[in-house]
Amino acid sequence: MRKSWLLCVLLGTLAWGQAAPSAPPPAQPGQAPTAPADTSASVPASAAVLTIEGVCPAQSKAAAAKGTAAKPATDGAKTGDAKAASGDCKTVITKAEFEKLVSALAPNPTAQQKKQLAGVLPRVIAMSTEAKKEGLDKTPQYDETVKFVKMQVLTNELQRKIQKQAEDIKPEEIEQYYKEHPEMFEQYNVDRIFVPRTKQVEAEAKEDDEKDEKLTDEQKKAKEAADKAKSDEAEQAMTKLASDLHTRAAAGEDMAKLQKEAFDAAGMKIESPTVNLPNVRRTGLPPAHAAIFDLKPGQVSEVISDSGGHYIYKMNSKTEMTLDQAKNEIHGKMQNDRMREKMEKVNNSFKVETNEAYFGPGGVGPMPPPRMPRPRPGMPPAGPTGQQQGPPPAQAPAQAAPPQKD
Repeated sequence: MRKSWLLCVLLGTLAWGQAAPSAPPPAQPGQAPTAPADTSASVPASAAVLTIEGVCPAQSKAAAAKGTAAKPATDGAKTGDAKAASGDCKTVITKAEFEKLVSALAPNPTAQQKKQLAGVLPRVIAMSTEAKKEGLDKTPQYDETVKFVKMQVLTNELQRKIQKQAEDIKPEEIEQYYKEHPEMFEQYNVDRIFVPRTKQVEAEAKEDDEKDEKLTDEQKKAKEAADKAKSDEAEQAMTKLASDLHTRAAAGEDMAKLQKEAFDAAGMKIESPTVNLPNVRRTGLPPAHAAIFDLKPGQVSEVISDSGGHYIYKMNSKTEMTLDQAKNEIHGKMQNDRMREKMEKVNNSFKVETNEAYFGPGGVGPMPPPRMPRPRPGMPPAGPTGQQQGPPPAQAPAQAAPPQKD
């Protein structure tokens, strides 16, 4: 689970002034380190979990007016208003108060997050108390900063609410999506031969490069023409090889053997790629290769060529994921789609005009995109780009877990 940004900010606050925590003792050789037992549930809600000596608790207005001592703070964020001498008082934070704060910063907090917060909270309370004594909460800078931080908090809360609403997907909705998109959950076992677009060119010797520098312009043009003709000839040879391998594959020859021949002919010094792709999904190959999913078992595709090279597929079998296997992936995709739709609706609800005389040509930078869950397994991968010689990705999407919470 990712940490809430609020907790991350708090944990990073004043980190420059904190000493590095001592490292735990190393485990004995051959002995696996064991995590200490979690006993936090046995601690009563009213029990003190943090006691900060030298920092006075907040006083209520009535108590401050009467000059009486106030009760311990009930909100860590408000602690530090007392005017008493720091050596004569202490601030006590109970389990209930601490968990209320940490839950607001990070929903479903982990034990490690609680420890991290407990490590920085006393320092934040002490320094904020001192800042109030100095009157820093009465400055225009403070007011403007608080105004902006409130907007950040509300923005985070809206995103959290949108994510929570998007998570609410009923089983019947998942089943309906499964029935309406059967092609998304088909899995194919295929063999694939990859033929590089051109032959591997050996690095030219340094002395040849030095000779080229001494050539006249006419000689350089002639050499460039010769090199291009040589390159075209190599490409044509590999194209013809792909056609020949296709014929042999269609006749039933072993695909792994043909793949090795292709790499040997191309002069590739690396090991030839794996031929069998056991669980390919329609989203696992570039769109230009999608026609292969219409093949019947035993059929061989036509040669598919692109900037990377030539590809020959043979269909072995087709299976379908069950609803039970696909439900986590469907839930994740539907949740992502709903979140994206709602965030786009919010982001498209306003327009911005900027004063170029103030900000300069081009105005302000582009607005960063809303935070969205990371790409999920099962989503279409990018196909090959540029002139890189290599087969396109073909990975079977794993069952997706629900998106991580903030």
